[in-house]
Amino acid sequence: MDKELTAERGIILFNRRRHHPPPEGIGMGAHSIAEELARKQKDISVAEFFERNKQILGFDSLSRSLITAVKEGVDNSLDACEEAGILPEVIIEVEALDKTEYKISVEDNGPGIVERNIPNVFARLLFGSRFHAVRQSRGQQGIGISAAVMYGQLTTAKPARVRSKVAESNVAVDMELILDTKANRPQIIKKDYSIWDKHSGTRVTICMKGRYITGKQSILEYLKGTAIVNPHAQISFKDPSGSTYVFKRASDVLPPKTEEIRPHPEGLELGTLMRMAKATKSNRMSSFLKSDFSRISDRVAKEICDSAQIPPELKPANLTIEQAKQGIDAIAGVKIMAPETTCLSPIGDSLIKKGLKNVLEGLKPSFYAPPVTRKPRVFAGNPFQIEVGIVYGGEIPADQPVEILRFANRVPLLYQQGACAITAAVENVDWRNYGLEQRGGKGIPFGPAIVLVHFASTKVPFTSEAKEAIANVPEVREEIEQALRTCGRTLKVHLAKDARRFKTREKFEIVQKVLPKIAEKSSIIVGKPQPDLTATITKIMDIVWVDDRIEFAGKRHKVTIDIYNYTQTGKKISFYATVPDGHLSFGSVQPKAEEVKEGRIFWDLKRIASMGKTTLTFELEGLEKEMYDENELYAAGIDPSRIIGAEPLPGDWGIKVAAPEKEEKEPSPDDEENGVDYDSAKEAVADE
Repeated sequence: MDKELTAERGIILFNRRRHHPPPEGIGMGAHSIAEELARKQKDISVAEFFERNKQILGFDSLSRSLITAVKEGVDNSLDACEEAGILPEVIIEVEALDKTEYKISVEDNGPGIVERNIPNVFARLLFGSRFHAVRQSRGQQGIGISAAVMYGQLTTAKPARVRSKVAESNVAVDMELILDTKANRPQIIKKDYSIWDKHSGTRVTICMKGRYITGKQSILEYLKGTAIVNPHAQISFKDPSGSTYVFKRASDVLPPKTEEIRPHPEGLELGTLMRMAKATKSNRMSSFLKSDFSRISDRVAKEICDSAQIPPELKPANLTIEQAKQGIDAIAGVKIMAPETTCLSPIGDSLIKKGLKNVLEGLKPSFYAPPVTRKPRVFAGNPFQIEVGIVYGGEIPADQPVEILRFANRVPLLYQQGACAITAAVENVDWRNYGLEQRGGKGIPFGPAIVLVHFASTKVPFTSEAKEAIANVPEVREEIEQALRTCGRTLKVHLAKDARRFKTREKFEIVQKVLPKIAEKSSIIVGKPQPDLTATITKIMDIVWVDDRIEFAGKRHKVTIDIYNYTQTGKKISFYATVPDGHLSFGSVQPKAEEVKEGRIFWDLKRIASMGKTTLTFELEGLEKEMYDENELYAAGIDPSRIIGAEPLPGDWGIKVAAPEKEEKEPSPDDEENGVDYDSAKEAVADE
């Protein structure tokens, strides 16, 4: 009976399929197609992916490819030297082999690379030591130089050549390498050993298709930017025409070494918290929060657990998504200390200014705004810091948009300016408030200025692996805008002070030349002795005036600084003059200075009487004439608005000075007793 029913059902099913066939692709045919598709599916290596998508890494045009290759080589050299505590000396050569093929070489004096690691460093993607380290560095992904090697072999079929020598070895290792993109593994084509007259260092040579250009987006401009934010490095560049450019180091001080820290909890994302909870070695939530994050103490950990209603003894691996969400909310509501600054290496106010002066001296700017370094902040658990500097005047074009110099972890960003958070922040500031032209209060302003913005972070949120633009993260953009406004206020003060100095100079000339003549003629007319104009002059001027000059003779710079007190009270001033870093020989310093060190001279001027004058002089030996043609003068202990010719002390000098003394007017002859009517004299001067 069962067999008959089964047979009957089979016949019915057969007839249904014959009269109502299934749609095409379903049934046995669908099974075979799915199997065929499954056989075609396979994984690819990261190297093979980037080989087919090289534009993601910055190799999207012939001209940009050359710059990207140089940039990756220079970044590696600077990182290696700094980690080894060596002042970098980097040599770059670009040689034309034919119309579209170039040979690029980057050489450094770093610690070198041990032989066993050379193939992986230069011919394997995602191989490096910095990806998981929470500290500032130029290279982060382990892609850069290997990608340049891959692009070179893709466009010329030639291997990269690497020479490296470590200090402990008597010979250098020479290798020719290619990257097996299928396996993302290096292949050594040739290996040899040779004598190299360097203590240690590395040289990599890559042949690739490219196009050498000049102008804003060029190798030379990239190296100029690198020299600005790395004033401790000496960079030499030989272009395809044979011309050589040398950017001498402006400082012998290496950046402070960055220290690896634990992630900061502020801005932590849900998925990251869950991943860290699964991977931690801690057995309790309270100890997990304390040991795996920075700036969380026992008290803060307990406060977070209580606020999130998470048992402190809960195993982190058992943390649920709902509990993790509550933990994220609790972290946001708890006051946590700012991240440690040891993981960051900002350039610093003084070195930014030195770098700008060292590279932009040809433009002869009239003003370098004291750079602004903001306090560290956090985005998505990553500490970051913003630095801004502004250069104004000189031969910088006044009828063009302001030039924006963008940097991330001391690396220039040349491309994708419009997609960068730095540009968005510059455009969002109303520069009309600070003396620059800006139509509608939005967009890049016009004027004779250059704006420098440096973003330092343990993780730079680049928009792509090409590392050319910073993503528009709200916390980052807000910090940049704040720093720009602070620096803009300094520019505004300078422009106002410049106008005031011009007017003061005119007044100075009137007081010194015209007013005595008026007094002389007036005394003849009224038949009285010529009056003492001291009180009148102090009323008209009411400032401390600083004049300085530099004379060069006999391989020696002589600096003279005249300080005139045109106020009605005596002045006590702490006065500083900066000099270039290096091994300089000082001649006479008059009067004797309280301190001569760290690139500056300090005098403690106890008292400059009203209408008095003090002259400071010093001599320098060991510099070429053009290396010292401008004084940097700073004063403390006096209201900055009352002194013309010297700036307030930079904030990063760390020098504490007393507040300006309360002024008490010194006794002076009455104006009427001197036979001079102040208002009439002022009108007479104006008429004259």
